[in-house]
Formats: sequence, C-alpha cells, structure tokens
Amino acid sequence: MGSRGPPLHYSSGLLWQSDSLVVCEVDPELKEKLRKFRFRKETDNAAIIMKVDKDRQMVVLEEEFQNISPEELKMELPERQPRFVVYSYKYVHEDGRVSYPLCFIFSSPVGCKPEQQMMYAGSKNRLVQTAELTKVFEIRTTDDLTEAWLQEKLSFFR
Repeated sequence: MGSRGPPLHYSSGLLWQSDSLVVCEVDPELKEKLRKFRFRKETDNAAIIMKVDKDRQMVVLEEEFQNISPEELKMELPERQPRFVVYSYKYVHEDGRVSYPLCFIFSSPVGCKPEQQMMYAGSKNRLVQTAELTKVFEIRTTDDLTEAWLQEKLSFFR
C-alpha cells in the first residue's frame, strides 16, 4: 500500500495536514494583484512582497515595488522573519535575448520562530500554485539575494 500522507482537514478557512502544518489561504485581493502582476507590460524589475497574517491565517500583500534591483529588494526583506516574494526580473540571456521571468522567492531566514517557519513552509506550495509560477527559489539569509545569485538560478531555465 502506498502512503499518501495524512489526510487534509478543512476547518474555518484553513487546511490542516498532520498536527503541525498549517496551510494558509491566499487573500482574494492578493490573488487579483498577482494575476495582474503576471500580465504587466512594464519592462523594469518589480516585486510583490507577501507575508502571513497570523491572526487571519492568510497570505497577504505587504508591499509592492517598481524599478527595484535584487540588491534593493534584499534591503526590504526582514532579516529574521520569513517572506514570500514574486519578482519580475529583466533577464538578459548569454545570447543577448531579453526575457522577463516571474520568480517566486521564499525568504526563510535561519533563526525564525519555528511556528512562523511552519506557517510559511505550509503555505508556500498553495501560493506558488495560485500565482502559477515555475521558477521557485529559496534563500536562508537575505544576503543571498544578489543579481549574480538570481542570474545563476535563472541560467538553469532556457
């Protein structure tokens, strides 16, 4: 018999899988913002930073940025709290082509409260599915978020 993991339990807007993993819903306003962001026409770098609202147990918008470099984005992320980022990045390929990949970056710094880490980890996949993203990366310290790091990660996608 194959193991499929513990059953999902739905209760007051939350999905519980096992005793400790909380899967937060995505705020409907955030869903709409992510949909619009996905189809944006601008050619500058832009970011949406999201956090888990612990009381509502929902992923919500924290802040939006236009024309922001990876280094500037790094400065906007808290050093000791997790965050989700959707980043539209102007990527110049080795052959000179330009693309604008949407990157999902999960900032999960070492030293976060375990409860907080669990809520973010449990909610990550739902958010990635909601935003329909395929370029999913994780950083364990905000210092990792650099232009060189992002270009290295994107080089695996042709």
